[in-house]
Amino acid sequence: MKKRILALLLAVCVTLGATACQDSQNNSSSSPATSSTESESKTESKEDSKTESEQESKEEVTEAPESSEAPDSSEEESSKDESSEAPVNEKYVAGGEITQGMKDISVLNEGNKVRLAEFLKKTQLGEDVTVGFIGGSITQGSSAGNELCYARLTADWLQSICPQSKVSYVNAGIGATGSYIGVHRVTDDLLSKEPDLVFVEFSVNDTTENTQRNIEAYDSLLRTIWNSETKPAIITIATVQENGTSFQQYHYEIVKKYDLPMISYGDAILSVINKGDIAWKEISDDNIHPNVPGHNALSQMLCAYITDVAANLDSITGEESDFTVKASTAGFENGKLLTPNNTEPSANSGFMFKKGFFGGFDGMWIAIGSDAKPYADDINLTFEVEAKSIGLLYGKLTTDNATSADIYIDGELVATINAAFPGGWGNYVECAHLKSFTETAKHTVKIVPKTKDGGAAFYVNALAIS
Repeated sequence: MKKRILALLLAVCVTLGATACQDSQNNSSSSPATSSTESESKTESKEDSKTESEQESKEEVTEAPESSEAPDSSEEESSKDESSEAPVNEKYVAGGEITQGMKDISVLNEGNKVRLAEFLKKTQLGEDVTVGFIGGSITQGSSAGNELCYARLTADWLQSICPQSKVSYVNAGIGATGSYIGVHRVTDDLLSKEPDLVFVEFSVNDTTENTQRNIEAYDSLLRTIWNSETKPAIITIATVQENGTSFQQYHYEIVKKYDLPMISYGDAILSVINKGDIAWKEISDDNIHPNVPGHNALSQMLCAYITDVAANLDSITGEESDFTVKASTAGFENGKLLTPNNTEPSANSGFMFKKGFFGGFDGMWIAIGSDAKPYADDINLTFEVEAKSIGLLYGKLTTDNATSADIYIDGELVATINAAFPGGWGNYVECAHLKSFTETAKHTVKIVPKTKDGGAAFYVNALAIS
């Protein structure tokens, strides 16, 4: 009986909080967008460079139900008694409250709600909780800023409906990163903060250029979060580009396997665009990133889903999602990054260490050469690692003097990586998976930059191992 009363109280609190939060979001939606972080001002999301090369999503967009027409004047008198039952106009206005149709369409997979219900029960008991977000530039807050991004809005809403608890907020979004980088940094950047609820967004950064790698990385990321010490609930998010491109269809198959919640901003926002309610430019300032009204809409979708869960706590029972069988080989589970801040190379000839942020990552090893001062014959950066899979994070540079590097593992040339990004939208950190093995063992990784006319530069941000 006590639990039922608590659940009812929380449901009422959620409803009131949602209304108050929407008023707050509507009031803030006209505020100018602000810069998210220092690193974001230096590097934009890499999705902009890939729009033309990616395939358009094969997912069909479901349209929101059409609203009923109001009775004409000849029927007005006879309809007065039934006016209270007339359908509400479902037209969506950018920056306003999302429609019920958008809420319904956004729930691509309701998923197993047991862990989320446990999270909400913690808040109703007054326990402190931590809410974490991991993703690319959209999660970081691009085009909306730190205070008006969907992540902050959602965390603030949770705090408003749970005033008896302290809701701590962790935003681990980094622009131009996909789930391959995400799974290798999630432990240090997010799980170390002991989250109770995690939102995952990578569907416009994971691309079909590396389909299988990204499937395995996303699977590995979900498994790493789910099996972490605090056993957090997970809500996945699917975003979209203007032309419909998204990795949603591949992420969905993994999410469905584990029966996790998935909220599709893409399906919901494209449905009202296709209806003609709004134009893309009203919810985005480019071809990818939601602006303030777009972030507002995404936050409302997440809040609506959580509100429905909170209203039905007593009926949410049974076992939580089953992760015993992997959705893929998940070869990057529990990955980590070896960075200049936690690793010393076993050999370094010609690379210098540089402090400071580049592309959202702190510190890097840099090799710089020129025609006047070419690389020495023996220039290299070498690491001894123990791993089953090995990858590299490196700087993609718009400067004319970016060069390529040969990568050797145990003496074998496994990749030649070109760091040049001439004419691109900006510098960022790119990743390359180098090699996987059947078992964990010790390996030697050697990075040898190549000279080119006009000078040469190659940035090493980290090794990704798992």
